[in-house]
Amino acid sequence: MKAVMISEGIYHIGANIQNGDLFEGLWPIPDGVSLNSYLVQGEKTALIDLMRDWNDAPLTLEKELHRLNVEFDAIDYLILNHMEPDHTGWMNGFLERNPGCQIILTKRAEPILKEFFGVTENVRVVKTGDTLDLGKGKELLFVEAPNVHWPETMVTYEKSSRVLFSCDAFGSYGCLDDAVFDDQIDDEKHAFYEKETLRYYANIVASFSSFVIKAIDSMKDLEIDVIAPSHGLIWRENPGAIIDRYRKYAAYAQGPAEPEITVIWGSMYGNTQSILKSVIQGIRSENVPVHVHQVPNEDPSYALASAWKSTGIVCGMPTYEYKMFPPMAYVLDLFERKHVFHKKVFRFGSFGWSGGAQKEFDTRTEKLKWDFMAPVEWQGRASEEIHELARQRGRELAREVKKLCGGE
Repeated sequence: MKAVMISEGIYHIGANIQNGDLFEGLWPIPDGVSLNSYLVQGEKTALIDLMRDWNDAPLTLEKELHRLNVEFDAIDYLILNHMEPDHTGWMNGFLERNPGCQIILTKRAEPILKEFFGVTENVRVVKTGDTLDLGKGKELLFVEAPNVHWPETMVTYEKSSRVLFSCDAFGSYGCLDDAVFDDQIDDEKHAFYEKETLRYYANIVASFSSFVIKAIDSMKDLEIDVIAPSHGLIWRENPGAIIDRYRKYAAYAQGPAEPEITVIWGSMYGNTQSILKSVIQGIRSENVPVHVHQVPNEDPSYALASAWKSTGIVCGMPTYEYKMFPPMAYVLDLFERKHVFHKKVFRFGSFGWSGGAQKEFDTRTEKLKWDFMAPVEWQGRASEEIHELARQRGRELAREVKKLCGGE
């Protein structure tokens, strides 16, 4: 990925990760992810956010700096907005090339720098409102953004160009090609990034939604012309669009979300699956959008994103050895970790010699603040009466979702 000028003296320097790895060792990124660093040049030079030694990212960084006639040892300041290893993993390699560089971070980041990398020298701690004058009109302002999504996170704002370097806030999955700005891509590509922004948010940021709102509010007095995140598109034509999108995603945590329903299902021998079509028929009879995810065939990352924006959830799974079908138990564990709260929920499922799934389902969802409809369970093959009851529950759920979202 070639270095791209954002404004006079400010450049994006990125590396695409497309090696099939999982993000955070957990989330699939079939379309990769970009690692975005930024160079700000005045009389002094600052590099904002580093990279992990991942898929030769530091080599890409070095090549693109070289194209700008900048060597590592010419960088005066390394700004660490966030200490997670995808932004800092190559720290010791960088400092071998530039041992005199001053590192700028928050107070909460300082002990992490020491414990992760053993670095204690040439460190400057900053807080909200502190600035760094680089000369030639370039001045950086620092604003703490705790828990978006680690406690030590901050954002950096360049005053003259009105560029906000937002770290993980306002980011997304997906590699960047030669088009790195929001005004360089077509509607189809925008739809792709919107989908991957939602999945990134649900996977990475959702647990901290209240802090996202606080962070956005803390930046309300900044005049922002460009948002430059650590992953994904740079927003220069309409930076307000990605801010509004994140505010909307954060608001889903309190519900209601969108007037949609996510169906997550798994089946052992087809008995639970046999009812799936009837449930979906009932939902669609009320003209409510429905998103269907099968586990374990599909990674829960996608179901999590879909459920985050849906007001209604359907869980379909059989009893497995007196408990829930294990892949569904994993999904519910993720839902609790990511705070998928305040949903209208219906559960259906078959059992063989004995039930038990519903009991574990009730226990595992106690903290989710869900509003439940009566479940539908049956032994063995489902009768036509069970099919009709499932269609009825689907219709009832869809009507409740529309009511909660201010519809009919």
